[in-house]
Amino acid sequence: MEQNNIKVAIIDLYNGEKNEGMRCIQDIIKEIDAKYNEFKVVFDIYDTRLKVEIPDNSYDIYISSGGPGDPFDGEGKEWERKYFALLDTLWAHNQNDNPEKKYLFFICHSYQIMVRYFKLGIVNRRNSKSFGIMPVHHTDAGFNDPIIKLLPEPFYAADFREFQTVLPNTARLKEIGAKVLCLEKIRPDVDYERAMMAIRISDEIMGTQFHPEADHQSMDYHFRQPERREHVVSKYGEKKYFEMLELLDDPMAVPFTRKIVLPEFLSIAVDKLRPEYSKC
Repeated sequence: MEQNNIKVAIIDLYNGEKNEGMRCIQDIIKEIDAKYNEFKVVFDIYDTRLKVEIPDNSYDIYISSGGPGDPFDGEGKEWERKYFALLDTLWAHNQNDNPEKKYLFFICHSYQIMVRYFKLGIVNRRNSKSFGIMPVHHTDAGFNDPIIKLLPEPFYAADFREFQTVLPNTARLKEIGAKVLCLEKIRPDVDYERAMMAIRISDEIMGTQFHPEADHQSMDYHFRQPERREHVVSKYGEKKYFEMLELLDDPMAVPFTRKIVLPEFLSIAVDKLRPEYSKC
């Protein structure tokens, strides 16, 4: 059975920073593994940004995590050169007639690097840091996406970022067949470009600016930190802070996003990689 296992590489870009994201990703993989008796869905973790650990191309699925700081931090560094070399290899693999494709999912910091790598738009610093639970709106492509269409309009997601991806490169998107799936909350009071919050590169590759893996435990941990509470209250007001706490318990808000996005991506990938055992 071991040779029939689905192998997942988790690329850790947290640079040694304490986080809840890695636990959440592992929990979701374990949930998917529990759906199958005929094989295992197993994972390895690569501490890429801190220890320059890079998976090889033998994995079926790659999940690249969020992380702190500037998405341009890796320019000229060994870890980013190796990371981009891996993306080169996986992209080339999927462009050929290989029957088994490689599946990739990029989260937050990795998503910003993905946009840089594929040259899909501008990555720059936000006017102010975003932190909390925010509404996200579908684009037309999102309403037709096999995963994003399962979410309500708008849906709510964990959004932690100092940087953003804006001004989509429409020519490049068209060239590779990529689609912008959703945009950040509508802000009629400010004259800023709305950030792209999710992009599908292909049937096998997508990324989200938000944290689809975030669960109640991880969000509660963040919101209970004094400095995080102060940030939300000072920027949005105490009323908004308590509204965000309520969204943690709303089954159609963050819990629903967590239930749908990454689990659906993994389920679709596994079912396509092992169609003889498909649960569809």
